Amino acid sequence: MKGLETYQEMAVTTQNRGRLIVLLHDGAIKFLKLAIKGIDDGDMETKGLYINKALAIIDELNTVLDMEAGGEVAVNLRQLYIFMTKHLNAANMKKDPQKIDEVIKLLEELNQGWKAIS
Repeated sequence: MKGLETYQEMAVTTQNRGRLIVLLHDGAIKFLKLAIKGIDDGDMETKGLYINKALAIIDELNTVLDMEAGGEVAVNLRQLYIFMTKHLNAANMKKDPQKIDEVIKLLEELNQGWKAIS
């Protein structure tokens, strides 16, 4: 089992920046789908856990934006990440799977772009 953990860690640490962003988007999307399942199952603890995991990923994506080098693209991404955060916080409070699904769609669209360039 230790070998698998070492392999997974090495796989992440040796990826290029674009590929890491794709992996982060994939993780956030996966967590948000699990949050919707939590709502559908009436499991609010699971919903909250997975929304918070997705929020942590979105926060990391926002934090690492290079605002100087990224120009207008970085500004637009920051605004989008802030929107996603607000939307997910509202979804968490209101137990609203539709709001979560809207963020999933945005992340999937962004992810397609990152996949194309990485």
